[in-house]
Amino acid sequence: MSTATAYTVAGMTCGHCVSAVTEEVERVAGVTSVDVDLKTGTVTVTSDGPVDAALIQGAVEEAGYELKQ
Repeated sequence: MSTATAYTVAGMTCGHCVSAVTEEVERVAGVTSVDVDLKTGTVTVTSDGPVDAALIQGAVEEAGYELKQ
């Protein structure tokens, strides 16, 4: 069963930002797709099951951005 979770990411301003966040989040185990809405800063993560939010936060920070709580 797929799970979709939306996160808000601060600091993204361009297509490169979207690519960087997408690339890092896709590396998290269990993540099957990542959809980024640059205008709203919303990152929707689809996964095979629940994914620890700390792993998503780490991936976003690795890309150079901040996950809003």
